[in-house]
Amino acid sequence: MADQFGTTHPWRRITPWFRGFDGPLAFAVFLLVGAGLLTMYSVGFDQGSRFEDHGRNMLLAGAIMFVVAQIPPQRLMALALPLYLLGVALLIAVAVFGITKKGAQRWLNVGVVIQPSEILKIAVPLMLAWWFQKREGQLRPPDFAVALVLLALPMALIVKQPDLGTGLLVLSAGMSVIFFAGLSWRWIVPPLLLGVLGVGLLVGFEPQLCADGMRWPVLHDYQQQRICTLLDPSRDPLGKGFHIIQGMIAIGSGGFWGKGFMQGTQTHLEFIPERTTDFIFASFSEEFGLIGNFLLIVGFVFLILRGLMIALEAPTLFSRLLAGSITLIFFTYAFVNMGMVSGILPVVGVPLPFISYGGTAMVTLGMALGILMSIAKSKRLVQS
Repeated sequence: MADQFGTTHPWRRITPWFRGFDGPLAFAVFLLVGAGLLTMYSVGFDQGSRFEDHGRNMLLAGAIMFVVAQIPPQRLMALALPLYLLGVALLIAVAVFGITKKGAQRWLNVGVVIQPSEILKIAVPLMLAWWFQKREGQLRPPDFAVALVLLALPMALIVKQPDLGTGLLVLSAGMSVIFFAGLSWRWIVPPLLLGVLGVGLLVGFEPQLCADGMRWPVLHDYQQQRICTLLDPSRDPLGKGFHIIQGMIAIGSGGFWGKGFMQGTQTHLEFIPERTTDFIFASFSEEFGLIGNFLLIVGFVFLILRGLMIALEAPTLFSRLLAGSITLIFFTYAFVNMGMVSGILPVVGVPLPFISYGGTAMVTLGMALGILMSIAKSKRLVQS
């Protein structure tokens, strides 16, 4: 009898590891993961081991999420400065002796080949949230200036590689922290108005700006071509405009109900380039139609709203800023990917979360979800 009382059931040892996990957030992720596996099986079953690798990447991301969720926000705050400095150091190393592929110098061999810019998607919001936590109660305009410098340094190194897609994601994560920290609207509205004016001028003077031989300052040639192709894909329908044109054809041909699982002609006749990665949304739209797109977008909206709710209820300024910026990473991923495939944004190589194939991006998403879960758990511990 004494032995029975002294014995702890294995489940009671495991339960504390799962206690405090946010159920609604986990449910949203479960639905999106299911949609990702279903779509990847349809579009990638004939591409070697893509489906199996996608499942393996999701399991890896889930394991990373579980481990990161066990780290309390206080420990995460202690990691902010070292992780940021490590990320910037690796970016400098990439600029000096990085590996070049397809004209871009983005990778580094440290025994295994890594892409250091991915680290900054998490390190930058961590660092900025840490900075504003240290300045809580005494924020002044110079503090926001320092935050912009902390954001601009890795941004400049990433854009120089060049990697506009990752740079956009890092910028979005960093600016969301600065905005949530209390940046005044009078500093936000003028750049927005200038951006709208610039887009208007670009659309209005597209024939002149995109004429042969015209070169734009600051942007690389391929970036200029992407913008000009967005404005008029028919300029080069079999070349640079092919991706956008085929993506829009696939989305439109899906109609309301879609062509059905594994029945997409544009997809399986290989008209859609990169159908398992950047342009997987076009394949999804063709097979599942408008109703499928609606349900997928509802899933992302639910995930984002739940993340913002976790941020709103977080117990500390650091947790609130970090949770808010991490949540908007998912928004930026989804919005940019769907926008570029639909022909309303330039093609910048941003995957669709949980749907697109990609190991590095999946690991980043796992870390981001783990941070959200950690903050949700800390809120419950404070309340109890």
